[in-house]
Amino acid sequence: MSIRRIMAGIGIVVGSAILLVVLFTSWYTVDESEQALVLTFGEANETITESGLKFKLPWPIQQVEILSKETFSLQFGYEEEDGEIKSFPEETVMITGDEYIVLADLVVQWKITDPKQYLFNAEDPQEVLYDATSASIRSIIGSSTIDDALTSGKAEIEAETRELLASLIEKYEVGISVQAVQLQDVELPNAEVRQAFTAVTDAREGAITKENEAQKYRSQKVNEAEGEKDAIISRAEGERASRIEQARGDIAIFSEILTEYQSNPEITRERLILETLEEVLPGTKLYIMNDDGDTMKYLPLQPERQQQPPVTEESEESANGQ
Repeated sequence: MSIRRIMAGIGIVVGSAILLVVLFTSWYTVDESEQALVLTFGEANETITESGLKFKLPWPIQQVEILSKETFSLQFGYEEEDGEIKSFPEETVMITGDEYIVLADLVVQWKITDPKQYLFNAEDPQEVLYDATSASIRSIIGSSTIDDALTSGKAEIEAETRELLASLIEKYEVGISVQAVQLQDVELPNAEVRQAFTAVTDAREGAITKENEAQKYRSQKVNEAEGEKDAIISRAEGERASRIEQARGDIAIFSEILTEYQSNPEITRERLILETLEEVLPGTKLYIMNDDGDTMKYLPLQPERQQQPPVTEESEESANGQ
């Protein structure tokens, strides 16, 4: 075998290898849940977000890094594997603003939004996210009271932690976007402290209940007093209207009497005297004295009572016989 044939064989093998490399490295596919970053001689050029079959220059001219577009979960303070939860309390010990110690763990939902920054701006972007999460939650817990951390302030703590974490990640430029922050457990470090805090919480809730009951009783009494006041005012208005109508009637009567008096003063005066005497001395007989001192019966204003017949002996006997 001559050297020429050997070199020709080697050239055919090398050419076939190059052809295979070109054939298998000139295309790639992107799924709907993926995104790709095209590298030309190691430099990032283009981000591909649309799914489908794509073409590129063969290796080693261009390379493709495939990254997921799905949402990831960062577990802070615990780890869940095969349905079992392993806690890391040394990572979740924090001090509140009123100098209490609590344990707080949470979950951060995040996505890769900039593949170039994710691949080249940090050696381990997830480690950066973890450290930023630790700094954010400790900062927010450190400015909150223990009551807020354990009871009604969890939603506000979550919102403030997410806002602070998102701003930190944006400054670090690691190509990550924070979607949500969810507190899992915020608790006191040991059973005795938890029991004491529960007792304080129960006492506070009892005080709130008593205040609500007192407010309810006060409202009831105020409503009753308002109703009684309205009833008194209503009765007074009715009495006022009645008195006004009665006064108007008396005025009308007086006006009629005044008119009669002005036309016949003597007769009206005598009639008024007689009517007044009848009202003052009911059931009496009136006698008019003459100027000479003699008394004579004038006109009885009321009919005389019929005198009962005298009782005879026969009537007495008949009554006894019965």
